[in-house]
Amino acid sequence: MNSNDRGVKKLLLGILPSLAAIAIGLIFGFIVMLAAAPANALSGFGTVLTRGFTRMADVLFYATPIIMTGLSVGFAYRMGLFNIGASGQYTMGMFCAMYAAFMLPMPRPINWIVCCLAAIAGGALWGAIPGIFKALLNINEVITSIMFNYIGMYIVDELVRNNAVMYVAVKARTNYIPENVQLPSIGGGGSSLNIGTIIAIVLAVLLFIVLFKTTFGYELRATGFNKFAAKYAGMNSRRNIILTMIIAGALAGLGGALYILSPSSIQGASMTYEPINVIAEEGFNGIAVALLGCSHPIGIVFSAIFVSFIQRGGTAAVAYKPEIIDVMIAFIIYFSAFAMFVRELVLGKRRRKRAGNAKPEGNITADEIDAPMIELDIDKEE
Repeated sequence: MNSNDRGVKKLLLGILPSLAAIAIGLIFGFIVMLAAAPANALSGFGTVLTRGFTRMADVLFYATPIIMTGLSVGFAYRMGLFNIGASGQYTMGMFCAMYAAFMLPMPRPINWIVCCLAAIAGGALWGAIPGIFKALLNINEVITSIMFNYIGMYIVDELVRNNAVMYVAVKARTNYIPENVQLPSIGGGGSSLNIGTIIAIVLAVLLFIVLFKTTFGYELRATGFNKFAAKYAGMNSRRNIILTMIIAGALAGLGGALYILSPSSIQGASMTYEPINVIAEEGFNGIAVALLGCSHPIGIVFSAIFVSFIQRGGTAAVAYKPEIIDVMIAFIIYFSAFAMFVRELVLGKRRRKRAGNAKPEGNITADEIDAPMIELDIDKEE
């Protein structure tokens, strides 16, 4: 099989399970709609599938933050880490962006950039802590990162309530982000489309380059594939764990900034924060889109847009409650996870078969012991 055939096969192996999961999830979602309100099922389902085309600016507006949290989760997963703390990192980044917007006087050409840099720093710090616990103390990152979701949320809410400049007590929310600090709009005319979407897509492309075209990315993927082989090959797994969580946290934190700083004509959509002790849903939506996108940066972009697309369609299906769309997305994610599980079983069986066929009879030679253990068909498995 030539390289082109292998590339096409690898691409199909990555895309087809997600497409199948989407199709099956939509079918099950339609069944739920049929059970909830049979008379409106066909029209409601059609609205879910088509209304987003007339609201593409809104689709991209809501997709932007979950692209960033999806990239955060997917990037960490490539290292073999489950960053379930994207919500806390997102919230911390949002707070840092708001603080910079309200408290730091800045000239207009760089003000929103400074706010984004502040968000990156806040998210990176909040991601680094679980990374340090994992690298130095071997404490599971799932436990620490989910705890820091709550810690970050309560800290931010408390800091917001005690800041008289940001918080409006009679409205129980912050002031709206000043107009001179908002992200530059695209299209004009009250459109919700802004430069944040472009930033998210560019970062996805950069992450793709880092992961698949650089030595650092190769080390991350190698460690995630087999940490023992990576350590044998001389890779610094502790350093890579901390760096991975810092980058993952920075991505989620920037997602918070791209949401709170985004100008929008959608009522209540952004530019203000309500401290009500609720974990940001964008972090958990990021887990969903990372899973649906197979933790591939480009796949995450498309899966985030798809999730936002059917959510916008769902809000227009007035005969149904919005939770119907959550159920539909849950079905899609469930079947996506199942498809990935089956895929890993098939690939694992093929790996074991190849390893068995390649195993020499007799003793292993010294050359085989000295051979780089990291050459384990990493690229083929992806």
